[in-house]
Amino acid sequence: MVYILLGTGFETAEALAPADVLRRGNVPVSLVGVSGPTVASAQAVTVTADLTLDQVQLAPGDMVMLPGGLGGVDVLEHSESAMALVRQAAAHPQMWVSAICAAPTLLARAGVLPAGSKGVCYPGMEDDLVNAGITPCMEQPFVVDGHFITGRAAGSSFDFGLALLTALAGADVAEQVRGAIHYQA
Repeated sequence: MVYILLGTGFETAEALAPADVLRRGNVPVSLVGVSGPTVASAQAVTVTADLTLDQVQLAPGDMVMLPGGLGGVDVLEHSESAMALVRQAAAHPQMWVSAICAAPTLLARAGVLPAGSKGVCYPGMEDDLVNAGITPCMEQPFVVDGHFITGRAAGSSFDFGLALLTALAGADVAEQVRGAIHYQA
């Protein structure tokens, strides 16, 4: 299961494009409302979550995904329950943690991304990565390092979603979905 954590002010494309790609690849996805069952994005798109944060039960093989959007990232960072869930997944080598845009900086500030690892975030915010000992790979749309996947920005949402799908279902499934949606990087 992929749990996409939605805080008010999340970036619409960064949450919903990966959810779409993953579901097309038959990977179960739950949109999780951090503060309740309905969540408004930064672009004023209101989403009805599949679950609320207190309903999430992580298991080996699961992924916690954090979309960007400064408002949404701020909500996640200040939610003890959300950060406990992220830390639980990060501490378990059979679980995945993924984040895109501003969200990788939250992982860096919280000490979740291991020092010495590589990552990418929204251009101009890479100082948070550097300060945490993470090597920024800003020319990449996404970076996979161990059981962490980071993405650059809204424009790389499909690349990021396909990277998540590759990690969870394999390259063949990701290529089938890429072809079915006629996506070309």
